[in-house]
Amino acid sequence: MPVAAPALAPYACHAAQSRGRLVAEPASPTRTEFQRDRDRIVHSTAFRRLAHKTQVFVPLGGDHFRTRLTHTIEVAQIARALSRGLGLDDDLAEALALAHDLGHTPFGHVGEDALDALMRDFGGFDHNAQALRLLTRLERRYARFDGLNLTWETLEGLVKHNGPLLTNDGRPTRKFAARGVPRPILEFEAECAAAIGSLGLATHASAEAQAAAIADDIAYDAHDIDDGLRAGLFELSDLRAASRFVDSLLQEIETTYGALERARLIHELGRRIITRFIEDALREGAQRIVASGAESADEIRAAGRQVVAFSEAMTEADRSIKTFLFTAMYRHPDVMRVRAKATQVVDKLFPLFLSDPKAMPLEWDGAFRGARDDSSRARIVADYIAGMTDRYALNEYRRLVDSGMDLA
Repeated sequence: MPVAAPALAPYACHAAQSRGRLVAEPASPTRTEFQRDRDRIVHSTAFRRLAHKTQVFVPLGGDHFRTRLTHTIEVAQIARALSRGLGLDDDLAEALALAHDLGHTPFGHVGEDALDALMRDFGGFDHNAQALRLLTRLERRYARFDGLNLTWETLEGLVKHNGPLLTNDGRPTRKFAARGVPRPILEFEAECAAAIGSLGLATHASAEAQAAAIADDIAYDAHDIDDGLRAGLFELSDLRAASRFVDSLLQEIETTYGALERARLIHELGRRIITRFIEDALREGAQRIVASGAESADEIRAAGRQVVAFSEAMTEADRSIKTFLFTAMYRHPDVMRVRAKATQVVDKLFPLFLSDPKAMPLEWDGAFRGARDDSSRARIVADYIAGMTDRYALNEYRRLVDSGMDLA
């Protein structure tokens, strides 16, 4: 028998009580407000593009490694599990998980780093801020508005995916201390505050948004291990030497099943990593919510700390995995060679389009020529590049710079 969705806790976000959308719309007779948000995200152009954007490995180098799309789907599944376990609205958590990486550039974090450096004099580039631009400006599908016209709750959770952006006295948090909160976020916050209410940049997001964020961490740990092992970048012996948590799981598997073939062993390790992290986050989250005394979503936001979180022990397990992966996988010589070439693609395309906007498609050239200043023109070029898939960016480089370019 299917398991019915549990009743929502009082501290959950309730779709019927949503703060609304920038452009008011009649209610759907068949879907909640958060279900509509999720569906709009799934049908967006930006979501489809994730199929051809890098997670860690450039997809051109292998058909079975994860892309941004498969990663996003996996994050959404974990976010739903966490939300159901904590009595939250799993449709909102799923919508946030599906949207969290929409602003990523071609070639993943490599492309983001390159574009951020190129945009340093024009406000920088941040993939969370870019996701907000896509969802509120750049997607042009609907007759009455730009963007997807998502609910306040979805936009708030997206902006605060990594926690508060401002301190209680209005200063940027440590992540943004050097350069300030990204301009697209501040501009939208002013518009949103005037229309349907401030996003509250100094508070935490809803518990649903926190579930989506920690689901992202869980997916990274389990699935990057899977991809790294299958790519031969490191061995299980390397991983178990670096993480006592992983070593303990491998010992469990060996005790239960004996010697498994490699593919089954890797899968069993991945599913146990996901399960243990989810179970820990549910226990710790339930304890923190009770301790907070929160009886509403707004009280969760005002709790002063993250409530959907890992215990100290699992925080250390998460840290040990990420520390290992940074060196063994993200900075592996084979990955770094591709990173260097991918950086070169973005580094060459940006100034080329900035100096010759006619090299962009007609609608982008027109937007560029209508921009009011250098910063606006640079942002249009960044929007164009950020929306490219890996394949499209490489083809543009071949068309405009070097026809012989190969990332392999």
